[in-house]
Amino acid sequence: MADEGRTVRRTGERWRAPYGSDPFASRGRLIPESPSPTRTDFQRDRDRIVHSAAFRRLKHKTQVFVHHEGDHYRTRLTHTLEVSQIARALARALGLDEDLAEALALAHDLGHTPFGHTGEDALHACMAAHGGFDHNAQALRLVTRLERRYATFDGLNLTWETLEGLVKHNGPLLTRDGRPTPHYAEGGIPVAITEYDAVNDLELSSFAGPEAQVAALADDIAYDAHDLDDGLRADLFRLDDLKEVPFLAGLLDEIARTYPGLERSRMVHELARRVITRFVEDVIAEAERRLAALRPTDAAAIRHAAAPVVAFSEAMAAADRDIKTFLFARMYRHPGVMAVRRRAAAIVEDLFATFRHDPTLMPEEWSAGLSGSDDPRTPRRVADFIAGMTDNYAVRQHRRLFAETPDLHWVTWPGMDG
Repeated sequence: MADEGRTVRRTGERWRAPYGSDPFASRGRLIPESPSPTRTDFQRDRDRIVHSAAFRRLKHKTQVFVHHEGDHYRTRLTHTLEVSQIARALARALGLDEDLAEALALAHDLGHTPFGHTGEDALHACMAAHGGFDHNAQALRLVTRLERRYATFDGLNLTWETLEGLVKHNGPLLTRDGRPTPHYAEGGIPVAITEYDAVNDLELSSFAGPEAQVAALADDIAYDAHDLDDGLRADLFRLDDLKEVPFLAGLLDEIARTYPGLERSRMVHELARRVITRFVEDVIAEAERRLAALRPTDAAAIRHAAAPVVAFSEAMAAADRDIKTFLFARMYRHPGVMAVRRRAAAIVEDLFATFRHDPTLMPEEWSAGLSGSDDPRTPRRVADFIAGMTDNYAVRQHRRLFAETPDLHWVTWPGMDG
């Protein structure tokens, strides 16, 4: 990058690189609208996402811990806000459009079910004979069909760039010769995505734009730092246990040398902030290295590159894998977490079976037009209804329909009072 760009970035002023997405050159919306006199198209997308019902529901959707286990644990909403902050920081440093990066960060988890990945796994199993369930595809359904707020269209009518980034932020869905990428090789690309792509080509064989790549890395960084924080708060593991991960061991030694005798709570926060800082600085440096090699003149050049432009270095990618491996074993598969997961999955399975058998048990807005359990539209309509539930609402619906509802509280241990 030019020295001028670096100087401007250090002053804190807004700087736009030529390869950043330009809101004034957007490919537009599927349904044309008059431009806003006060906001760019990407700012307008961000605002529509924030004001959506799906975004509000994230407040009561599980991240790892169910909502009532403690007030300080992350929910989907707090996680989303943390991803948004990191995405904006990365976009600002790289000269990208901050508003588009923020919109993508805010929308990336809209399609998640109640009870986190447990709910998604259970709903996917229930929908196995009907196209399965994928939270990324569900987010697309929400912003293109299921949100009904506007007089002239369903969904939020977001720009092409936001929809493309929402669908492809984790990479292409098709190879250059049109075959599903490994993630979709077995089950195929979700129908919701292929149906929408048929009417508004999202270029599924290319990478997403740079702002979407930023949002994807911000998600990884937030997960690593804040799941470590939540796991320590819940006493699922101890600070000393983190020394199994060389990257974290180095940070803990650094904190101990700089602040000898620091109290545990402050050490935990120091660790989280240093994890974020090191990852963010690494992404900026690695992206600058790749950008210098690619020399893209616009966002399209980044989309059609052979590899992502925004990425971790090899060393930091290894640290990311080590952290995720540790968290998988010590947090996501902890016996207490797994016990709650099994009970939460039973709630989703019970609700699906009940509504699938008798869709009239759903609110009228969801059952309207369905002819019964044999209607081929019923399974997807039921999945849409359940996916939109908060943890609280899913439990209330189960209590309404069943004599006994699984208890989602778990046996507590020191530190679990939040």
